Amino acid sequence: MVLCLSYVAYAVGFLLQSFDLPIGVAPTKFLSNLLLLIAAVSLATAAVARHDRPSPAKLLSLLGFAGIAALSWFLFVQPSLVGRIFAINLACSGICMVVVAALKPVPSKSIVDRVLIAVCTLAAIDFLIRPLTAIWIGGEGYGAYHASLYWLLTNFSMVLISVMLALSLTTAIALDVMKELQAESHTDPLSGLLNRRGFEERSAAYARRPSGASVPLAIVLADLDHFKSVNDTYGHAVGDAVIAAFATHLRISSGKDAIVGRIGGEEFAIVLPASDLMTARLFAEGLRASFTQHRIKGLPAHAEKVTASFGVASRATNEDFESLMRRADQALYRAKNNGRDSVKLADQLPADADCVVAGYYGGHI
Repeated sequence: MVLCLSYVAYAVGFLLQSFDLPIGVAPTKFLSNLLLLIAAVSLATAAVARHDRPSPAKLLSLLGFAGIAALSWFLFVQPSLVGRIFAINLACSGICMVVVAALKPVPSKSIVDRVLIAVCTLAAIDFLIRPLTAIWIGGEGYGAYHASLYWLLTNFSMVLISVMLALSLTTAIALDVMKELQAESHTDPLSGLLNRRGFEERSAAYARRPSGASVPLAIVLADLDHFKSVNDTYGHAVGDAVIAAFATHLRISSGKDAIVGRIGGEEFAIVLPASDLMTARLFAEGLRASFTQHRIKGLPAHAEKVTASFGVASRATNEDFESLMRRADQALYRAKNNGRDSVKLADQLPADADCVVAGYYGGHI
């Protein structure tokens, strides 16, 4: 929306460079340049906000205000066409430089991001060079202005840069929409966590990373106890509230580096990077104990507390993700069969990497 509004302001502002309103020449030119600066600031703010970077709104607003102040001086106090040209172009150049400086540190930039940075850099240079052509403008009249080399270069460069910016931003928006759709296809709508597909893809991708092979990795599987009886007794609305509450509990407790997903009706999984078996066990025990004390909105006060069972496994040398999940699932199976509301550890694989190929799955189930 901000991008669209900035382009509307830009179109109207540039149009008013050639046509005067009934309010007079000077007020019309002031309005025109004001709209151009508003468009530049809005466009820059939106481009930076797209990457969730710290907003440079204050600096951008300061540059816009400085440009308007200088424009007003050379328009109403000490009229000078060349002064107005320098005021607006230098302000716009500064705005473009702020965008480039804000987007440069963005990690994993796509080709569209790089093109956008290049276009903004080109625009900043253009806004710096363009005022130098103002010396060819003869006199202070707009007749000479519209017949000057400066006006010709302005029209050409503004059209070129505008088209390049529009194509870059349109492509960026399309890619953002595609990412959002992909995120939705990988997200469970009730819990807000990754669904099974999203969880397995992200976890497997992490496990395959070269940097991830040399650090510990643990997985915790959790299953809500007697969940079917909750649905049957209190209704599916309360059951959904239990799922959502447990998901929130996992998300808050797991931290930003963990990969958390809902992989079944009442089954959840957490991948804990850089965690060994004992660390993961302590984590699971903490989850179990804290959730037992958690009051769930919608669940009657007289209802029995909802508990969960946990299975924990840590990755052996060169073990693939599927084997790690299988061992954690076996541990969870034991927890469910041994009274529930407990944490069970998977049997550790031998250090020999060939054990996975040989079919060693951890002894008993």
